[in-house]
Amino acid sequence: MSETDFDYKRFFDLSPDLLCIAGYDGYFKKVNPAVSKLLGYSEDVLYSTPIDDFIHPDDQKLTSETRENMKKSNPLFYHENRYLKKDGEYIWLAWTAMPIEKEKLVFAVAKEITHKKLLEKERQKLLKDFTEVNHQLKQLALTTSHDLRSPISSIIMSFDLLDTSKIQDQQTKELLNVIKSTGENFALTLNNYLNVLSDKHGIQSTIEDIDIEQCLNDMLPPIRFLIERNKTSIHSDFSEFNTIRFDRSKLESIFLNLISNSIKYRKSNLPPVISIYTEIHNGDKRLIVSDNGMGMNIDEVKDKIFKLHQTFHKHPESKGVGLYLVHNHITGLGGKIEVKSSVNKGTTFIITFSDRI
Repeated sequence: MSETDFDYKRFFDLSPDLLCIAGYDGYFKKVNPAVSKLLGYSEDVLYSTPIDDFIHPDDQKLTSETRENMKKSNPLFYHENRYLKKDGEYIWLAWTAMPIEKEKLVFAVAKEITHKKLLEKERQKLLKDFTEVNHQLKQLALTTSHDLRSPISSIIMSFDLLDTSKIQDQQTKELLNVIKSTGENFALTLNNYLNVLSDKHGIQSTIEDIDIEQCLNDMLPPIRFLIERNKTSIHSDFSEFNTIRFDRSKLESIFLNLISNSIKYRKSNLPPVISIYTEIHNGDKRLIVSDNGMGMNIDEVKDKIFKLHQTFHKHPESKGVGLYLVHNHITGLGGKIEVKSSVNKGTTFIITFSDRI
């Protein structure tokens, strides 16, 4: 044996990887000591037993298909299967192999990946558990937010039933107004977060023909005090069209958030004036909501304006949720929304409805 042959043999014998030469007939022709050591079989058993007998029954079909593909002179770059050890335990092996058509042989190298597969299985279990817990937390948040809406609405309605003309103390009247305003803001924030949870949770929209003017009027009572306290004027014109196929609750949410924002970001020295109207533009149905408020530098905020928790004014009640919801409501049903605004010149939202719903 030459020195070169000796080096090759030593490499074959000392390699920690599993080195094998298999025949097209499905039997091992040569294995290195690492194979016998890992599987626990003698070389005689390995050479005299069909390879398929060592392979887990669930992996035999795919392994057989892979072997047949190699017989067409296609190298194998990666294949996983389970091998039976002498002690009855199955281990995972990852194979690479090169067929030699002329000699009807396959030269293969394998590494044990049992530990890796166990870690992957554990990771999948943890991911499944995490997904389930996350789902339960979403359900809890959704239920809690929903259940809180009724008592809050009842508190706000109680103020509407209260005859404040019989209250003589001005400080008490102001305190009641503050409590009512706080309740309305809390209700608005609660509704927004409930809508975010609903959108994230994949709750289906109910599409129907909606009377836009009626939808607007039904939405206004919960924020009537906010409108009156800030001397807000709302002008509407739905003469171009007054019916749209959409989700009623989402249209109410759009009105609620855009009107509330117009009031929230009003000029300090000027009562809010909000214009709401419909128009047909190039055959598309559009809803326009415009105000005379503080406005913003649209070039600075255009990439962030509809992102969650993005705020552009130093207002204590800004949460960065309202416009995120408006955008989701519109785009989720195939429409689009544009913004035109300038500092101290107000803001206009242009909503184009989809004609496919």
